[in-house]
Amino acid sequence: MLKHFNTTKIYFLAILIGALIVRLYGINWDQGYHLHPDERAIVMFTTPLQFPADVKAFFSPQSTWNPHFFAYGSFPMYFLKIISSGEALLNPIYAMYEGINLVGRVLSVLFDIGTLITLFFLAKKLFNKTVALFAIFFYATGVLPIQLSHFYAVDTPLTFFILLTLFTLITFYEKPTFYKALLVGILFGFSLATKTSALVLLMSIGVTISADFLLLFVKNIHRVSVWIPHITPFFRKLLLEGVLIIAAVLATFAILEPYAFIDFPEFWQQNMQQAAMTKDAYTFPYTLQYVGKIPYFYELKNVFLWGQGPFLAIFSFAGGLYFTYLAFKKEKKEKWAQEVILVVFFWAYFLTVGKFAIGFMRYLLPLYPLLSLFAAVLFFRLLKFIPRKVEVLFIIAYLFLITIWPLSFISIYHEQNTRVIASQWIRQHISYGKTLAIEHWDDRLPLFDGEKYSFVELTLYDQPDDDAKWTVLNEKLKQADYIIIASNRLYVPLQKMADCTVYERACYPKTAEYYKQLFNGSLGFEKVAEFSTVPVIPFLPYIINDQSADESFTVYDHPKVLIYKRR
Repeated sequence: MLKHFNTTKIYFLAILIGALIVRLYGINWDQGYHLHPDERAIVMFTTPLQFPADVKAFFSPQSTWNPHFFAYGSFPMYFLKIISSGEALLNPIYAMYEGINLVGRVLSVLFDIGTLITLFFLAKKLFNKTVALFAIFFYATGVLPIQLSHFYAVDTPLTFFILLTLFTLITFYEKPTFYKALLVGILFGFSLATKTSALVLLMSIGVTISADFLLLFVKNIHRVSVWIPHITPFFRKLLLEGVLIIAAVLATFAILEPYAFIDFPEFWQQNMQQAAMTKDAYTFPYTLQYVGKIPYFYELKNVFLWGQGPFLAIFSFAGGLYFTYLAFKKEKKEKWAQEVILVVFFWAYFLTVGKFAIGFMRYLLPLYPLLSLFAAVLFFRLLKFIPRKVEVLFIIAYLFLITIWPLSFISIYHEQNTRVIASQWIRQHISYGKTLAIEHWDDRLPLFDGEKYSFVELTLYDQPDDDAKWTVLNEKLKQADYIIIASNRLYVPLQKMADCTVYERACYPKTAEYYKQLFNGSLGFEKVAEFSTVPVIPFLPYIINDQSADESFTVYDHPKVLIYKRR
């Protein structure tokens, strides 16, 4: 059997299997408690969906097929509903709230594997098999792609459809046909119906259609007689291909997200709310963590320290600059713009998203396949300067170094989720009937047996942070036997925003002082339990403290939980 497989196929399958294993490992990381808020929202709006029995009901905004949730696209919800309904034939729980999230997580893994496969063929087309293998290995070992594959949100399908659209754009540029243009529009429609941030693809589509004419114009800008005759054919091409692609996009989007049109007011209102959030970190309490964010640097820092890790990110960043130089250097090629299509999307997307007032790490996931490709191209070129005698040793050593990072973070799935462990501790150590103070905008603990305790909610995000607010909160604290802090979601941003001369729109000096007193023991409560799961470097007794990472990197699958008891 092995004689039919060359070395490239063996390596490809090995990387594919390895990527599948690390993405499926610990897939039920929250033990069924739905602890990812975006995934939980998708599940809650997906589960009750029912396809209407008649056409009239379908075209009503009150239709049972209308998710009434447009912060994300509708395709991920419809796809999950259809697949889970099929899985329910084997076990009904897969179509119910209790089990549908696991179906979604497996789908998320498969989308990410699809991204990896697409990346291989893309890199192979532009360069060679060796670069392609390096690229998919780098992507397979990326910490953020592995983590986000454990959640059913929109990020993994969005990344898959964007990369597949870019790949199809390159094949369309090389040999334009009606069917390829149609396919570009369909894939772009899938991307938009997953998340509207895919609109950045319009830049690459424009480059694809106009690249050759623009090159002719730039190279002959002073020779009018050369490029003038090409203007009419160019606009005819732009019109025909552009109209075809746009028509395919609109038709696909209308099928996959019909209520964007049928229930347009609600679709528009929710999307404008999301757009406002990207421009103003004060929009929601959970975005206050980004007040004062340094555009672009914040994103690069998180890629470097957490998303890829230092050993890989260095090559990715340097490779991005090198790849950009390489793309525009190849003007003498017959088909020079294949790399330009990727470069334009990369920089347009990064410059757009990096400027957002908020900086969730998952927003940059569509760039991770390209970052992996950039790193692979640079790494392959640098190998030419490595002596042949040590080349293999150098490759093995480098691949080992970058593999340490994802293996360290996968270690968090060895144990139960910290919120589950904390809930078990509460049940065992806190008597039923006690009053627990919990923080709003965070998950309530314990996750089970909650009806056996009394709760008071600490509305710490509320503004203004004045005596009136703290009169109410102090009364609640007097009732509390315990204070439960389920994550760093509140105390990190609220302590940072203590100075009202700096944070004029919203500041929390009294709240910051509350946390200071709570943590140093002067509030009258003492810490009796702390639960944390941290990445551990394999074979070494060394942990990686990732509490300074973007909140979304830790708060879902390995938050630090603190429990304080009244003295």
